[in-house]
This record gives sequence, structure tokens and C-alpha cells, in this order.
Amino acid sequence: MPIPYRDAADLDDLGLASFLRIERSGRGSTYLGALFTIDARGEPVELVYNALETPLPLLWRPADLRRHAERRLTASLLGVAESEPRLLFCLADEVGVELFAQDILTELPVGRVERPPDATRPAGSDPDALPAVPSAVHVVWQPAPPPEDSPERALFEHLAARGLLLEPFDRAADALREVYGPRASES
Repeated sequence: MPIPYRDAADLDDLGLASFLRIERSGRGSTYLGALFTIDARGEPVELVYNALETPLPLLWRPADLRRHAERRLTASLLGVAESEPRLLFCLADEVGVELFAQDILTELPVGRVERPPDATRPAGSDPDALPAVPSAVHVVWQPAPPPEDSPERALFEHLAARGLLLEPFDRAADALREVYGPRASES
């Protein structure tokens, strides 16, 4: 006879969260992007990625080139993603505030995650170990935070409690390294 049990939390009802990662390649004229979607347990659901070679980078003002690349790359990733997340996160130091305020409009709450100064993965750390829960992750919402009693807020609070506001960005970066190789600064 099987042992009766009940799952402590029905996490499937919380939905999915997507994490947008945009990096400039070591060569400087190529931007790499990944949209990594996880469930509330942190389990991977979908990964889409792309690269964008910027046109004639010497003719652009650096800020305009970055904004152009962010917009084009993000639009390409959102356009092919098949999952429907409740929340979308990006790193504040990788994505300009204009991206989801002026250039791309979405109905999803977008959280711009600011890394605490000590949020980098330590060299030689065990890749199989659970991530440490960062103590000071700050999220700025665009256009506004999810309402208090919403499923989006419940998902956000669950991810934050499990240390899943920064760690998925590392997995997305690892996937970009696997697909495109190390950046010139890493080799």
C-alpha cells in the first residue's frame, strides 16, 4: 500500500517567470541574448537565445547602439518564446530603463533586478550546490509592482524566498557560453 502524502504547496498554480539576459560579446559588435523561463520550483521550462551583429558599430553613438541592440534582440526572443510567464525579469546593469518603458510594451510586470555588490558566483564554487539566498536584492518594477493579492505577487514572493531572483540569470549566461563559446574577456 502506498504511503499517503500531499504536496506541501501546489506550486504549479504560481505560474512561470522568465529571465532576460543580454550581453555584449568580447568582440564588441555582437550582442547575445537569452530568455530563460522557469517554474516556481526553479526548474527549467524553456530557453530561447539569439545573437545580433550590430550594423556598422563605428557609426553609432554607444548609447544608441546599445538601445538598438537591446530592442532588436529582446523582440526576437519574445517573438519565438512559447511559454507564457506571469513575470519577466532583467538585470538593471544589462538592460536600460527605456527598453520596457518606451521601446517594448508588454502587459507583464517587468522587474529590473539590481545585483547586490556580492552577488557574483564565487570562483570554484560547487555548481551542484543550491544558491545562497542573497540578502539585498532590489527589484524596480515597470510599470508598477504586481498587486498585493495577485498570482504574480505570490510568484514573486516565492521566487525571492527561494533565492531565485538572481540565480536564473547565471544559468542563462551559462547557456550562452555553451552555445556561443566564452567571451573574449573570459578566454
